[in-house]
Amino acid sequence: MRFPGASDRILGFCSHTRSLFDPMFRRIYNALSYTRSLIITIPLIYLDTLVMGTLSFVASLFDPTGRVQHACARVWARLLLCSVLARVTVRGLENLESGKTYLFVANHQSYIDIPVVFAKLPGQCRIIAKNSLRTIPFLGWHLRRSGHILIDRSSSKSGLKSLYAAAERVKAGISVIVFPEGTRSPDGAIHDFKGGSFLLATRAGVPIVPITLNGTRAVLVKNSWHLHPGRVDMIVHDPIDTSNYDARNVDELAQRVREIIVKDFVPMKEN
Repeated sequence: MRFPGASDRILGFCSHTRSLFDPMFRRIYNALSYTRSLIITIPLIYLDTLVMGTLSFVASLFDPTGRVQHACARVWARLLLCSVLARVTVRGLENLESGKTYLFVANHQSYIDIPVVFAKLPGQCRIIAKNSLRTIPFLGWHLRRSGHILIDRSSSKSGLKSLYAAAERVKAGISVIVFPEGTRSPDGAIHDFKGGSFLLATRAGVPIVPITLNGTRAVLVKNSWHLHPGRVDMIVHDPIDTSNYDARNVDELAQRVREIIVKDFVPMKEN
């Protein structure tokens, strides 16, 4: 004999029970995941950095061009992404012309952004980074000795000098990666782009390639030690000719690049 509504009551009971246990299971999972980060993932990252940083430092004694050091950086980036269990998919590399020099411009969600672009962008690349990174053992040594551009943001004169030095590097055939928000996003949104780094492209006369990074914040949120396995998407957009831009309309160029990046950006769903 079938009682009307019995199945509905059973389903309701199951749903209520699940609503009680889901938060508990989520807390247990987060605790175990955080423990894994502290005792497995983070030590692996330090080991990757120690080994590849040392190799890069030794290589710098014999290779003043920084090419071998960049190869070390790419291996480091791939090892780090494997340690974190980040799966990276890339779209749009066919938009790049082999052997051509570019200014790559990406949104900045997480520390994971740096290994993603190092691992996946072709050719010789250097980054523009904050000067404080020079004090980090192994990483700072690599940045200083392999031709990366470190900018002192406390001094506009020093920052401008660094940008001019970067422009000369680009003219010599080395592509540069910049994160024009200036720092990692504190809330997951894409913030305003600073126009200074775009002067580099107009001064060097190279195209700008906008890059949208999705998913890196889900792997590592700013100011957190909790690393999560996850999927990261890197979208390489069509290059933008900069020949019609200069210091007078560089902010317009920055806004144009930002709009392209935002168009394919997928904000992280906060718990």
